[in-house]
Amino acid sequence: MNSKALKTLEYDKVIGMLTDQASSDPGRKLCRELLPSSDINEIRTALLETTDAASRIREKGHLSFGDTRDLSASLKRLDIQASLSMSELLHISRLLSNVKRARSYGSHEKDGEASSLDSLEGYFHTLDDIPTLNRAISSCIIDEDTMADDASPELKSIRRKRKSITDRMHTELNAILNAHRMYLQDAVIAIRDSAYCLPVKAEYKSQVAGVIHDQSSTGSTIFIEPMAVIRFNNELRELDAQEKTEIAKILDHLSELAIPCRETIAADIRLMSHLDFVFAKAGLSSKMKGEAPQINDKGITDLKQARHPLLSGTKVVPIDIKIGEDYDLLIITGPNTGGKTVSLKTVGLLTLMAQSGLHIPAFQNSRIAVFEEVYADIGDEQSIEQSLSTFSGHMRNIVGIVNRADVNSLCLFDELGAGTDPTEGAALAISVLSFLHNMGAKAIATTHYSELKVYALTTPGVENASCEFDVETLRPTYRILTGIPGKSNAFAISRRLGLPEFIIDDAGKHIEKNDAAFEDLIAKLNEERQIIERDRIEIEKNRREIEELKKRRAQQDENLDERKERLLRQAREEARAILIEAKTTADETIRSINKITSDPAISKRLEKERARIRSGLKQTMEQTPEEEDRNLDMASRLMNAWSGKGPDMKDDGKTPGRKGRMPEQHTTHVRSAVISPEINVIGKNVDEACAELDKYLDDALLAHLPKVRIIHGRGTGALRNGIHAYLRRQKSVRHFHLAEFDDGGDAITVVEF
Repeated sequence: MNSKALKTLEYDKVIGMLTDQASSDPGRKLCRELLPSSDINEIRTALLETTDAASRIREKGHLSFGDTRDLSASLKRLDIQASLSMSELLHISRLLSNVKRARSYGSHEKDGEASSLDSLEGYFHTLDDIPTLNRAISSCIIDEDTMADDASPELKSIRRKRKSITDRMHTELNAILNAHRMYLQDAVIAIRDSAYCLPVKAEYKSQVAGVIHDQSSTGSTIFIEPMAVIRFNNELRELDAQEKTEIAKILDHLSELAIPCRETIAADIRLMSHLDFVFAKAGLSSKMKGEAPQINDKGITDLKQARHPLLSGTKVVPIDIKIGEDYDLLIITGPNTGGKTVSLKTVGLLTLMAQSGLHIPAFQNSRIAVFEEVYADIGDEQSIEQSLSTFSGHMRNIVGIVNRADVNSLCLFDELGAGTDPTEGAALAISVLSFLHNMGAKAIATTHYSELKVYALTTPGVENASCEFDVETLRPTYRILTGIPGKSNAFAISRRLGLPEFIIDDAGKHIEKNDAAFEDLIAKLNEERQIIERDRIEIEKNRREIEELKKRRAQQDENLDERKERLLRQAREEARAILIEAKTTADETIRSINKITSDPAISKRLEKERARIRSGLKQTMEQTPEEEDRNLDMASRLMNAWSGKGPDMKDDGKTPGRKGRMPEQHTTHVRSAVISPEINVIGKNVDEACAELDKYLDDALLAHLPKVRIIHGRGTGALRNGIHAYLRRQKSVRHFHLAEFDDGGDAITVVEF
């Protein structure tokens, strides 16, 4: 990509914004070196990495790469088996600690489960924090100038001895200081030439035995190292030498540990630098509210609500602009300060950004074409040094574009042909654009010339566009209107500003009829466009209202369906309640009849009828909703069936079935029926217990109890075994088991339906 276009379109300022987002020197270096690519696969990969980094930032927050630095000099020293300094080793340790944090950040897990991988997963997975080396360095080196006492036993011993000697020496010094206080300038211990000295008055220097190390500038104070502590200082110097030797050994050892890891460390630096660069791109995207464009090699650029990234949010007006699909050449006309130049720069700069793998400040699904070159002739090209006029400067630039542009080029011209005679300038502009258009290059040009408007109207593959201007407020709206050329607003603006009407009328006489007719045509087109735009807005508003009404109607239908289903469920539940009440009434009636009749044949028939009703009820409970709907009246028929008197029964009002005591009078809902969750059969034999269980399990099942408890006691176990054998034969029983130890144990059986 040519450097002139990068400068003209202010690509370097975007790179400056990108560099500010990086947190390490190597990452910032990669940002500064970023240039647009023309390899579509490379661009798509870079954009995907930016998108994935932005997603990670939204999920996990930002990741710092600040401890990543260029360690190439240290690694070269390791290549020749040289020993590294504490500072160099500490930088390696900090890098590895940063790598460890990055690996943890890069782990693509959410709520303990691995989520889908992204394009950055490979980078994070390849990072190696070399824990053994990092632990060794961090345990030995505290900071760039301090080795830890525990770095080695020898170092710890040396420092312990040094402290002991220092303590003894200070004790001795304090004693000497107190004994010679009368000879001292100040009652302090000074250090001169790394020796502990006393500040002795010059006239008393012979009173303190020792070595003179220094004197004050006035000569009134002599700094004497007492003889008594010289021995201590000598011992300290020996220990200092031993300490340096031991520290060198430790550094040698740590360096030996780092030598086999130098390629891994170099790889970590490369990976961390690249990740810092990628996350810087994501940070820039977040700052400018960017989106990843769709990249294509078909020459199609379709920007939706695009914003110039260097303009503040309060100033920039989003634009929609398109080229390369229905037309390859777009000519934008309109008044000065109408946003034509900004629109031109927006297209060029966003193209460069996208080809650099950067998100662009535009809506989703904006499309960007990949170009081999972007050329731009924008701004003041006047050259004082070369004595070139503005026109000459622009033309020199245009000549270079014409000579180099091809089908894979995007050419941007601001006020093409301006700065010279309008007639000649317009003719040159048309010729330049025709040449580029015939060559197949994509081009956008801004102009004031009406001739270029006509050229766009009459040439296939060339389209007009205009920057909208509000004549009422005398301000541009900065909107780009494709398909309609811009109208000259000189007369309207002059009229609004108060220029006398007779002057405006006289000016109109100097305009050729064809030009006036053309301007009138443009004005009419703009009026029709405004009418169409108002109609479109109204239609869109009506469409939204219709959609809202459809949603409400669908919601109402859905609510009606839910209400209908709720009523049906309620009816089914009530029917089941009636059936259960009917069975209860039947059981009570049979028991009453059994008490007053001695005819075994009647009892046998009644028990048979009771079994038949119970079987029918079980089948009813297993019916589908449709089958239940067909049997909703079953309850009333059962109730009527038992409302008459039994055999040989008198109507005395004491037995079930008497007229005055219709079962419907005490019908209850199944969910309000009081069914005990347990039954006690202790003391009964197996037959008696099973007979009682037969009815109890039926009632519990119809009452929708999920499970019940049978209390049978322990005893010999015969009753328990008999009940278990009975339960195995019941189809309604899904599972049964003995209760837990603290809940009754083997004295109770829990039955699950």
